[in-house]
Amino acid sequence: MRLDELPDPIFIARPHALARLAGELSREPIIAVDTEANGLYAYREQVCLIQFSTPQADYLVDALTLDDLSPLASIFDNPEIEKVFHASEYDLIILHQDFGFMVSGLFDTMIAARILGWNAVGLGSILEDRFGVRVNKKYQRANWGQRPISKEMMTYAQIDTHFLLPLRDQMKAELKESGRWPLAIEDFRRCSKVNSLNHPNGNGDCFRIKGAHELDPRQAAVLKELCQFRDRKARSLDRPLFKVVSDKTLMQIAETAPETLQELERINGISSRQVNWLGEGMLASVRRGLSAPPVEPARKPRPNSDYLDRVERLRNWRIRKARRFDVKSDVILPKDILYSLAEQNPKTKADLGLIMESVPWRLEQFGDEISRLLEVRR
Repeated sequence: MRLDELPDPIFIARPHALARLAGELSREPIIAVDTEANGLYAYREQVCLIQFSTPQADYLVDALTLDDLSPLASIFDNPEIEKVFHASEYDLIILHQDFGFMVSGLFDTMIAARILGWNAVGLGSILEDRFGVRVNKKYQRANWGQRPISKEMMTYAQIDTHFLLPLRDQMKAELKESGRWPLAIEDFRRCSKVNSLNHPNGNGDCFRIKGAHELDPRQAAVLKELCQFRDRKARSLDRPLFKVVSDKTLMQIAETAPETLQELERINGISSRQVNWLGEGMLASVRRGLSAPPVEPARKPRPNSDYLDRVERLRNWRIRKARRFDVKSDVILPKDILYSLAEQNPKTKADLGLIMESVPWRLEQFGDEISRLLEVRR
């Protein structure tokens, strides 16, 4: 299908139109959903657009203009209405964060693609392979908080859901044919349990920055002050942290502790504009960090050799099993379950069942092998 043959999406920006849409969606057994947010342009990202597709039409809901999206809550929460997303985790997090929406009845086409062992699981690659549609990636980093939304951006947003319903039908047939449909149901349910993020902005944890654990305690104290300074700036300007100054630059400042603007200018990755704008504040942060108490990361107890041995055995088993299924290894056993098994070291089948309660298909299929691997008693 040529993209210029797509019907125009229906733009929803008034309460009465939203109420009518909610009524229409409530009568559909399956709908496709996606969101667009402004995370690259704001201190705290928010949902700007919610896309829906039914077999009859595509809809774009203006989440910034509408004050009350509560008519959609019962749609998302109704397990009798299947919601088809692609790579739903972030969408579910931000829908809950902004509106308190919880999603039941999930079908995730990226999860399905991974379970089927497809090599390319990005939506663009799948649409090109399955429908001959080539998506312009220009708008992946667009500012969805701007109004009005251009026609080209509307088309881009529309494509994200327009093909999901026929794609879901193809995938469900392949999942059933391969015997992996129960596994897909299991992972759809697990994915839908996601809750809101503990938002990284403002949490004061400098050790989330790559390489921060390698700093000495004095440098870490400087980094902490620099992070707090950057956070205040980003919040006041409503910008994402990286658009104020990058993590990498903060790390270099913490390591070298410049005392003057001239020394600050010599640091790689910092521009003259940033020095003029942020320089004095950065130097003040360095001075505060040098005089503050040293900062050390919370240290997790070093895992014992028995735990590490169980992790290694489970990983090796998972890799071997994944080769037979022709999938990525975490499809066989999700990482969180693997580490829970290694940490809790179940001694009985009942213990094993409790740990694998959220993955009953895997327990049935692989429980005996895992039991033998961990020497679980009957």
